[in-house]
Amino acid sequence: MRTIELGRTGEQVSQLALGAMLMGTMTGEEESRRMLDHYLDAGGSFVDTANCYAWWTEPGRTGGESEELLGRWLAGRRREDVFLATKGSAWVPDTERWRDNPGAATYSGAGAATLRRELDESLRRLGTDHVDLYYVHVDDLDTPLAQTLDALAGLVAAGKIRYLGWSNVRTWRLERIRALCDRHGWPAPVALQQQYSYLRPRPGADLRSIVGDEQLHHLRHNPDLTLVAYSPLVKGAFGNPAKRAHHIMDSFRGPDADARFAAVEELAADLGATPNQVALAWLLHQTGPAAVSLVGPRTFAQLTEALPALELKLSDEQLTHLDSVSG
Repeated sequence: MRTIELGRTGEQVSQLALGAMLMGTMTGEEESRRMLDHYLDAGGSFVDTANCYAWWTEPGRTGGESEELLGRWLAGRRREDVFLATKGSAWVPDTERWRDNPGAATYSGAGAATLRRELDESLRRLGTDHVDLYYVHVDDLDTPLAQTLDALAGLVAAGKIRYLGWSNVRTWRLERIRALCDRHGWPAPVALQQQYSYLRPRPGADLRSIVGDEQLHHLRHNPDLTLVAYSPLVKGAFGNPAKRAHHIMDSFRGPDADARFAAVEELAADLGATPNQVALAWLLHQTGPAAVSLVGPRTFAQLTEALPALELKLSDEQLTHLDSVSG
């Protein structure tokens, strides 16, 4: 398992991180534990969750199920063997109201009292006294940034958080966050979790949660901020055309995406690999910027398909060809 530095912290993290979003809900206890154990046995250590995972999966779910499962699993392990990330600010108090339309949900936000309470609740579910990385999950435009950052600084000072991150955020907000941290001496985010894959967003797509050219440029010139790329396989769409009807494709669907799917499929056939492995290997080869690839398998089989991408070597010629594809 390769590692990369988290920002400029000196902390080495697994370049392939394991997302636990569906663990405890769509993925049952036994299979979740099997995946977590296998990931650690393969040399990984970076496990990612959030306090709201995964309330939308079925009636009766409220969030916190993933953290609770991880807490039970961690109880049998050395805490220092796992680099543990979780998130706050996207808790949904009234889950039944939004079950059929999760994207319209009203989130708890990033107010100081909310973050303090949500972190304590996460630590209780996880059965630990600290998390290694804590994200503001959904950028909160209604709460003054100074309030959010001051509260997070206090939680770092208290030893409950080691490093900070932000997710689903625009570049101009990142600059404002970084400027405030610099001015007040607050700890700045060292991780940016956004959607990123071999597919390029179509013109006019909403880029709040997706890395576009501007944000890539920002990351190249600010190496103290590491990209953690979620949904790099776009819900498995590279390996399964039926998955391309998923709403996640709304930001990508069109001739360019079709051409890139075809290029990945062609190269996969030449290499004797799966399209998902090629798409993931492309991301693992990126250097401008380098990124952590965050996969969230629902099944053990999906995890075991992803891991060989770590050993799949793409030549400069192959990478240049993939990058040149457009439609």
